[in-house]
Amino acid sequence: MDVDRFLQTLARSEPPAGLTPALEGLWWGLKGAWDRAHRLVQAHEDDPACAWVHAWLHRIEGDLGNAGYWYRRAGHRPARGSTEEEGRAIARALLGG
Repeated sequence: MDVDRFLQTLARSEPPAGLTPALEGLWWGLKGAWDRAHRLVQAHEDDPACAWVHAWLHRIEGDLGNAGYWYRRAGHRPARGSTEEEGRAIARALLGG
């Protein structure tokens, strides 16, 4: 799946089948379902991709200290710019494009 197709699925009520936990968490986060997204990625906190999405979610929440912790765990620098832009950038990276 490419990033454009992934973003188009946000119009649906459920994520597409077969997404990794990180992509599913990102999908729910982009839909505005913060709690659901957070629970999902938190259950896979040893996965660097989930840690990255986890950081992004805490950035959305405004908890920058906690976000910083998760960015470090993910091996990424804290993002600048909008959280919407960052979510799309994470999608591109995780989908390989």
